[in-house]
This record gives sequence, structure tokens and C-alpha cells, in this order.
Amino acid sequence: MKKLIVFISLIFALLAQTVDVNKVEIENNKLNVNGSEYFIKGICYDPVPIGKTKRNFSTIDKDLLLMQEAGINTIRVYSPIDDLAILNKINEAGIKVITSFGYNQNGYYDILNGTYIDYINKYKDHNAILLWELGNEYNYHPEWFNMNIDNWYLAMNNAAKKIKQIDKNHPVSTAHGEIPNKKAREMGSNIDMWGINIYRWDDPTPAIEEWEKVSDLPLYFSETGSDSYMTKDYNEFKKGINEDAQAAANHNIIKNVFKMKDKLTGLVIFQFVDGLWKAGNPEKQDIGGWAPNSIGVPYDGSPNEEFWGIVDINRNKKKTFEVIKKFFNN
Repeated sequence: MKKLIVFISLIFALLAQTVDVNKVEIENNKLNVNGSEYFIKGICYDPVPIGKTKRNFSTIDKDLLLMQEAGINTIRVYSPIDDLAILNKINEAGIKVITSFGYNQNGYYDILNGTYIDYINKYKDHNAILLWELGNEYNYHPEWFNMNIDNWYLAMNNAAKKIKQIDKNHPVSTAHGEIPNKKAREMGSNIDMWGINIYRWDDPTPAIEEWEKVSDLPLYFSETGSDSYMTKDYNEFKKGINEDAQAAANHNIIKNVFKMKDKLTGLVIFQFVDGLWKAGNPEKQDIGGWAPNSIGVPYDGSPNEEFWGIVDINRNKKKTFEVIKKFFNN
């Protein structure tokens, strides 16, 4: 009988451990993972190979080793990773995932079709999951919502409510372009924490004080950073491919943000690898590309969309890699 009681006690202990795995909470406006404060030192990750227009994870092993070297603890993806083996590798690397759900992704775990719920039910207990994130700066695209962005905020808020009904262990966020206005914040009442994609030259930190004046919810920078191509000369940074400009900008951005680490939950640098599919022929790296509200990109006010990686398409480290490695490992 005594052995049976001990056995039952062990079973209950194991069950308790299972329940507690990957419990992500907000405490004192900070992320807390399994009892420890968690500061996002992240990278946007959309690995599209040369010559292709869709992502695949054929380089995941090499990519994760580079991320570990750089001190990255979080990757942010723009659509869910529906591959248990890939999620397991990310988890084994000690990295967590901000999983973003799009509004209309032709049914691929999207909000319009309600299939995002299927993904959450499938992966909500996976240890790699950090946050559920809804949309990516959709406020810049009312044309996707019958020219009424309120339609997005309503869908976003309803989706957040449904997620929280089925998953009590992960906060729900959204990635908003710049600081959301009063209507957005009010219509997004079910959002637990806000991400903002912010490009304000090489110091985005004034946004933190602006946020504190309008909200007491946690904040993280869901996108920030700089590209490695200068459209024009600026001070010592010359026109053309310029890794020095990117490294200097990211150095200043991260340094300024880290001085105010106590006031936000982290930052995500855009992005891990150059995206050759964005502005022209996916077989080569093209100059050009455009993104809404991006004139604040350092140091030329021009987002050359195919030059944002901290590594190039062949996974060669750019100069900014060492900058990120220095800050993220301290």
C-alpha cells in the first residue's frame, strides 16, 4: 500500500510539472516564463531561399546555431510554423517563438477563416511558444478591410478573446505600426500586451514614454532596426551597400533600448536573413522596395527591402551580427 501511495504521488508530481511547463504570464508589466522574468532579445525570421518566394526551413540547423551565437532568445514569424520537428529544434536550441496569425492567409491558420484556433489547440502546450500575435501593422492597410480599419480591430479583439478562452498559458499580443491611437486601444481591449513596429532613426525609445502616457499595458518593439544599403550619402556613410551604416544604426538602437529595459518587455530586430524575393528577381539582390511609414529608417530614410538581414542569403555574417552578439549576450 505504501508503495502504491508513493507511485501515485509521483504521478501527480509529474502531472503538476507538465501543467507548469511553459507558463507565460505578465507580472508587473514584464513577461514571466515559468517563474523567471523574460526579456525578448528577438529576431524576425522568414527564411526564404534564393530563387524562391516562399519560406522553408532547410537551413534551420545552421540558422539556430547562428542565433544561439548571437544571443537571440526569441524568433518572430509572420505565419505559424506547422511542423513539430522544426518547433522541437527551436525549443532544443533554447529559443522561443512569437507566432503571428494573419487575417486572410487563404485559410492557413488565419483569423478570417477561424483556422487559427486549430493551430492553437494543436501547439498550445509546446514549450517553444512564447506569445500569440495577431496581425502585422495592419493599421497601415485599411484597403484590406473595406477601407475601414475598425473591421480589423473588431476581428483582432474577437480573436484575442477566443484564444484566451482556450489557452490560459500564453498572452495575446498584436504588432501595430507605431503607437496605437485611442480607438485602437479601446477596440483591442482583449490584447494583453502591444507590440509596435517602430522606425525612428536610431533611437526609438521616446515611444516608451509616449506609451506610458496612454496605457499601462506591457510594450515590446516587435520590429526595429536598419538595412545595409544606403540610397544616398549620409555623413560618413556612403551610398551603396554599407554594412557599417547598418551596424552603427543597430548599435545605437539596441544601446538606447537597453538603457530602458525596465520599461518594456523586449525588442525584435528586423531581420535574420536578407529577403531576395521582396523587391525584384528572387535570384539576385535588388535595390528597392517600400514599406508604409518607413521614412524613419536610418540613415537614408529608405527601406531597401532585400538588405535587412543580419546575415546574407548564404548565412555570411554582416557587421551588425557582431553588434547584436555583443549586446544580446550581456
